[in-house]
Amino acid sequence: MNTPFPEHLAKKVAACGNIAVVVIDEAEKAVPLARALLQGGINVMELTFRTDCAIEALRAVVKEVPEMIVSAGTVLTLDQLKAAKDAGSHFAVAPGFNPAIVKAAIEMGLPFAPGVMTPSEIEGALQLGCRLLKFFPASVVGGIKSIETLAAPYKHLGVKFIPLGGLKAENTADYLASPIIAACGGSWIAPAKLIKASDWAAITANAMRATEIAHAVRS
Repeated sequence: MNTPFPEHLAKKVAACGNIAVVVIDEAEKAVPLARALLQGGINVMELTFRTDCAIEALRAVVKEVPEMIVSAGTVLTLDQLKAAKDAGSHFAVAPGFNPAIVKAAIEMGLPFAPGVMTPSEIEGALQLGCRLLKFFPASVVGGIKSIETLAAPYKHLGVKFIPLGGLKAENTADYLASPIIAACGGSWIAPAKLIKASDWAAITANAMRATEIAHAVRS
C-alpha cells in the first residue's frame, strides 16, 4: 500500500510553512498567480475544486510553473480525485474525512490529507495511515488551543495538522509556533478580489508577509 502522504513531500510543505488557498474563476490567471506567490516566497498553493475551471488552472500551473507545489482542494468525489491525479496535482486535500476517498487516493498513489475536527475523525484517519491532516474550520472551533487539546492523545504518533478556516496574518504566528502544525492554510494571501483584479503585486506582498511570519517563528 502507498503512503497517504510521503515524508519528503510533507517536509517540503512544512518548510514553506504556508499554503496559499485560492479559488480561481479564470484559468488564465492561475499561472501569473502562482508566479506572484513564488516571488513572495510561497511555493505551495491549493487550487480549490469549487469552480468549473479549477482543473484547467491546476494543469496550467503544473505545466508552466514547475517550482510550485500545487494541490487540489475541496476534493469530495472519486471523479474529482481522479481528475486531480490526471492533471498532475502533487497532492490533494478535503475539508472532511471520507474513508472511501482516502482509500482511493492511497490506491492511485495521490498524496492526500483529509480534513478532521473531532477525535473520531482523527482516529479514523490515523487508522488509514494518515499522519498529515487538515484541520477545518480552525477558528470556529477554538483555534490553536483546540487543535492542541484534541491532538494531545495522538501526539506521540507523529500526527501533524494544516489548519484552515479563519486564519489571517494576525494569527498565523500563533499556529506556526506549535510543533504539531505543519503549515498554515491561508485564503488571505491571495483573496478572490485581488485575483479578479490581477493585483499580483499585492498578492506577492501578502506572500512575503506570510513568509516573514513563518521564518520569524521557526528560525
